[in-house]
Amino acid sequence: MSRHLAAGIAFFTLIAVGTVTAHEEYVVDEERDVDVATFFGDTLTDPFVVGPLLTGALVVVAVVAGYLRLRPFQRDLAAFQTAMGEYTDYVPWLLRISLGIPLIGAGFAGYFISPALEVDLRILQVALGFCLLFGLATRVVALVALAAYLVGVVIWPTLLLQLEFVGGLLAVALIGSGRPSADHVLQRVAGTRGTVYGRVDPVSNRARTLQERVDGYRRYLPTVVRLGLGSTFVYLGLTQKLLQPGLALAVVDRYDLAATVPASPELWVLGAGLAEVALGLALIAGLFTRASAGTAIVVFTLTLFALPDDPVLAHVTLFGMASVLLITGGGPYAVDGHLERVATDADELEAIPTGGD
Repeated sequence: MSRHLAAGIAFFTLIAVGTVTAHEEYVVDEERDVDVATFFGDTLTDPFVVGPLLTGALVVVAVVAGYLRLRPFQRDLAAFQTAMGEYTDYVPWLLRISLGIPLIGAGFAGYFISPALEVDLRILQVALGFCLLFGLATRVVALVALAAYLVGVVIWPTLLLQLEFVGGLLAVALIGSGRPSADHVLQRVAGTRGTVYGRVDPVSNRARTLQERVDGYRRYLPTVVRLGLGSTFVYLGLTQKLLQPGLALAVVDRYDLAATVPASPELWVLGAGLAEVALGLALIAGLFTRASAGTAIVVFTLTLFALPDDPVLAHVTLFGMASVLLITGGGPYAVDGHLERVATDADELEAIPTGGD
């Protein structure tokens, strides 16, 4: 095996477990003058690009097939799922934080949701962000924020760089505020007999009725989050790398990534783009959802260290949504429901210390 091919395989192994991904438009102002057809014509005929990619893909398929055949971590997975299940009550709070903080930051920084869009809507974003953080009129606020985003996309398609806001806000509208939240406190006060607030409160009964209607659909929360996060990965992989290689090559040049891992810039771009699309499709399908979500978190973390100019706030919502999937798993309509049959019966598991109540 040649030295170049070995380096390429090492590179693909790195991106398979989570290499640098970024919103490229946030870190470079110019791009290489590269035609898409020419780029693919050159790279797909280069054995030192195609060889490592095919070899790495075969390795990944072999590892997955071996795992499905042997299933060596059943008890570990059962214990992990049990531990994650203990955090289910915090999912609404986690989602609210992961959307509220970026909105507040965007408002004070002078851009609209995406750092690439310098439109000052400070009052709107800060108000929506704080309402989400405090959990005040949560479902209504989430829908208002979603409407603002969708209107913004029509006017400024650049907002598609933050496509995860669609899935995230829909998830908040579906699951509500949870606890701790202002909504919970106010409903409790309004529902207590003899309170002054209970006599003047105009919304608690309507909110309770809405909650009862929505509760039957809460089970689809993981599905909504999977689709939102997975679609974002696919979109960024396609538009920021595979269909715009000049932009991605400019990022490789700026941070000298080819020197970090001995691989050609073309292999970096093609490998990273394909890895992002593959990870996104795995999330959409609900294939090894928790592992895919964990990989996504590794990707985001590496990005923050490898690309210091990439805005941190642009990734907070992605972190939050991936963390939610670690807790919930794939949910309904996920391939995991057919592949990952994990023994969860408490009688089949030994007592596992939880580390605290």
